[in-house]
Amino acid sequence: MKLVTFCAIRFAGTLRSALSAVLLAAAYAAVAAAPPPAGSLRGEVLETRNVDGYTYLRLKTAGGETWAAVPSTNAKPGAQVTIGNTMVMENFESKTLKKKFDKIVFGQIVDPAAGPAGGSAAASPASPQAAAPMAAAPMAQPIMVAKAAGPDARTVAEVVTGKAKLKDKSVLVRGQVVKVNAGIMGKNWLHLRDGSGSAADGSNDILVTTKDTAALGDIVSIKGTVRTDVNLGSGYTYAVLIEDAVVRK
Repeated sequence: MKLVTFCAIRFAGTLRSALSAVLLAAAYAAVAAAPPPAGSLRGEVLETRNVDGYTYLRLKTAGGETWAAVPSTNAKPGAQVTIGNTMVMENFESKTLKKKFDKIVFGQIVDPAAGPAGGSAAASPASPQAAAPMAAAPMAQPIMVAKAAGPDARTVAEVVTGKAKLKDKSVLVRGQVVKVNAGIMGKNWLHLRDGSGSAADGSNDILVTTKDTAALGDIVSIKGTVRTDVNLGSGYTYAVLIEDAVVRK
């Protein structure tokens, strides 16, 4: 009787161990197979080409092979990388590589283990926002930034709602940086808000392109030219943005 009881207990323990192993394996497989976050691209590096400040990556992805361009990185062939803040461009020509890409994805590597050249995911002078978040950061307090002074000064809402009259004119806007896409097409792409406008109609946010740098949360003054109905291809269209801005903190 004791032998039967011992065998039953041991069998139950073995069964529990086996079941735990199966559940752990299933959980691991589910995590490994999880799709990349929205607005990102994941794949295996097949080839790298380095130029000044950038690395071009040929990737093997779930949808096939594609090229991507990111701020300089030490990722090697065989590495798995995730690229965030993606922007797809068609018929893009790299004069440095002397190569035309039918389609290429611009963005930043967001894997901590595959950061910018130098081996860490921290920002570097060559790519100040290489580890920038993939979405606008939530602000702890409502954004309230005083309007800039001067004849060209406008609030964010005044630029968005008055875009027709301001087209191709210079404006000065002061606001808080709520999103950064760095090193795309040779520019940094900033989203500014100052507390004016409404999220319902998008008049609370303005896109700014610049060669200057700014960090998420910075209060900056920017001066640039208003452009309207901008079409970058691949579905990226903007009713209004401020182009080639100078950024001052």
